[in-house]
Order: sequence, then structure tokens, then C-alpha cells
Amino acid sequence: MYAVCVTFKIHPGQMADFLPLMVTNARTSRAEEAGCQMFDVCVRDDEVFLYEIYDDRAAFDLHLASAHFKTFDVSVAPMVASKRVALFDEVIR
Repeated sequence: MYAVCVTFKIHPGQMADFLPLMVTNARTSRAEEAGCQMFDVCVRDDEVFLYEIYDDRAAFDLHLASAHFKTFDVSVAPMVASKRVALFDEVIR
């Protein structure tokens, strides 16, 4: 398994616009990407934390290449103050 953790800081006043787009991206990923096992969206104040689990790096790369992700990424870019991504090659359960 392959884990992806992303932390977004959202510009003031933008969360109401950002969050529905984020939730749609997560739900579409889970529904349409066979390699996406989990996609949690966690929210606190102006911060959004994602915890994503994929079968492997190839499945995550397919996510990044998907039309729904590309549309999401372009749509939210002006709303995002900062973004940090951490990738993990191994998930131990």
C-alpha cells in the first residue's frame, strides 16, 4: 500500500468554496479509481488534511492523471495559501 498525506492552508473566506470541490474529488477518486482504497478529508479552521491510501505508486499516478483531479487542482489553486505533500511507500497495519 501507498499513503499520501496532504495539508492545505486555505485563504481566509475560501473554505466554503474549497470544501465541496475537495469532497467531490475524494468521493470520485474512491468511486472511480480501482487503486484508491481510502480518501479521508479532515478539516480544522483554515486547514484541510487528506489521508489517502492507494494500492501502489502506480495507482496514485493514475489519480494524478485523472480528469477529475486535474479539474479540481486548477479550480482550487487560487483558494490555496499553501500545500504540503508527504508520500509513504509502506503502510503497516
